Amino acid sequence: MRKIRVLVVDDSALMRKLLSELLNSDPAIEVVGTAMDAYVARDKIKKLKPDVLTLDVEMPKMDGLSFLGNLMRLHPMPVVMVSSLTEKGANVTMQALSLGAVDFVSKPKVDLAHTLDDCAYEITSKVKIAASVNVDTLLLHANAPDVSHSSRDTIVRMKAANIGSKYQTTDKIIAIGASTGGTEAIKEVLVRMRPDCPGVVITQHIPPVFSRSFAERMNVCSQLAVCEAEDGQQIRPGHAYIAPGDKHLLVVRNGARYLCKLDDGPAVNRHKPAVDVLFDSVAVNAGDNAVGVILTGMGKDGAKGIKRMHEAGAVTIAQDEQSSVIWGMPNAAIEEGGIDKVLPLKNIATRVSEFARARKNRTAAGKARQQV
Repeated sequence: MRKIRVLVVDDSALMRKLLSELLNSDPAIEVVGTAMDAYVARDKIKKLKPDVLTLDVEMPKMDGLSFLGNLMRLHPMPVVMVSSLTEKGANVTMQALSLGAVDFVSKPKVDLAHTLDDCAYEITSKVKIAASVNVDTLLLHANAPDVSHSSRDTIVRMKAANIGSKYQTTDKIIAIGASTGGTEAIKEVLVRMRPDCPGVVITQHIPPVFSRSFAERMNVCSQLAVCEAEDGQQIRPGHAYIAPGDKHLLVVRNGARYLCKLDDGPAVNRHKPAVDVLFDSVAVNAGDNAVGVILTGMGKDGAKGIKRMHEAGAVTIAQDEQSSVIWGMPNAAIEEGGIDKVLPLKNIATRVSEFARARKNRTAAGKARQQV
């Protein structure tokens, strides 16, 4: 099979050498060139025609974001960002994903004596994933508006009016899992959700600093109050809780209240947080009072968990292939037999709201019958 051709763009000669060695260690990948800045990269893209670009976030002459924006406008192609694990790096990386980057990897440490295998696996696997993505789908998500039919001022007012919900408990749970392409897919679902929707819990494969930045970005662009989940935090309507990048997120029950529980256990399916862990907890503790949604992502994480949700009576939804950046996780869930509906991304929020309202009406009718 033809090797995946990669161009490495980084202003550090040492990092270019390190990334090239890591990528060339995989027999399916060939580094066809390197570039020290955006201008050299532009010329080499035309000459070498790489399949995938690895792009440093911070570079001289033209920063990574500016170059990425120009690239996606003039010559769209799969890009994996290489970012430092800092708050600044996280914010810039979130912007890069919104511009159309496929994914990101943490910048490798110069001393790789104890982390070489894990580092090489992450970088090579994400480059392979990037080579298989639908770039048109990426750009479609990247061009989606931040808010749906609402200005940011209106959203602020809605959230202020919704402050009374801190005294309420959610009677339903919406659980969402995603991986590659998931940050933009989750955004598209959340911006379409009403501010009075049931509590939402989310597991996205993402490192710790990045999960906080991601939650802050979702809080700005959606009508929900979005935060990084905390241990013991009550799950309330009109709120969304995103798993921290180094902890599993579970939903537990304390009387009539649902709570977030963070777990520092081992990785599951090579991931921490893992979607299966979240979905399993929702199946056990929420049962048919839940809706499960599995979005774009590579691999099978979440497939078994959402089937358990389905068996417990929850409504379960998978994103369709056409709207997915990577259809691995949704397809695995479908093959596992745990999906009720397969939907385009743009329709998921509406259907989730419909199912949640139907369950609420059904519960109210049941209580009325009991009173009679």
